[in-house]
Amino acid sequence: MYAMTACHPTLPFGSVVRVVNQSNHRSVVVRINDRGDLVVEGRIIDLSYGAAKKLGMTYAGLAKVDLQVLSLGKPGARR
Repeated sequence: MYAMTACHPTLPFGSVVRVVNQSNHRSVVVRINDRGDLVVEGRIIDLSYGAAKKLGMTYAGLAKVDLQVLSLGKPGARR
């Protein structure tokens, strides 16, 4: 819950991504460790509570963010 982790529908497990909140420009680096269920249109990533808190978006729940892939995990890697 407090780890710097996130779910992404397509990035390989172990990928490292910088997430920047567009409204306040705070950023955090997270590791992709799950696929999650991002069925709601427009959602591109699901952050852990700890990552969302650092980005200042825990009260809003949703925020517009930019993603920058810093490194790709190995395809087929497990969590």
